[in-house]
Amino acid sequence: MAISAGDLSAQDFSIGANAARRIKLVTADEPVGSALRITVSGGGCSGFQYGFSFDAARNEDDRVFERDGATVVIDEASLDLVRGSEIEFLEDLAGAFFQVRNPQAASSCGCGMSFSIA
Repeated sequence: MAISAGDLSAQDFSIGANAARRIKLVTADEPVGSALRITVSGGGCSGFQYGFSFDAARNEDDRVFERDGATVVIDEASLDLVRGSEIEFLEDLAGAFFQVRNPQAASSCGCGMSFSIA
């Protein structure tokens, strides 16, 4: 059973207002109960890389965060690497994308999709 954000705090992970709006918009076309799933895996040009997908399934080690009707799911191992982070959605001349603002990241690559921890 996934642990809800009620069991966690905003200090563990937070969802920015723009990200909440975008997640809610995109998941409206997904199966009922879909959430943005954030994973962290080894790789990328800086050591770890973020993965984003939409998923209606919940795993036993998932942690669930919600804001304004938008849901983000992060597995326990990935949460250890993004604890204290905020996800936001940005739109600029370079494009539109989700960005994780991770205070644990000692450095990141130019695209912001991979990072290293000191």
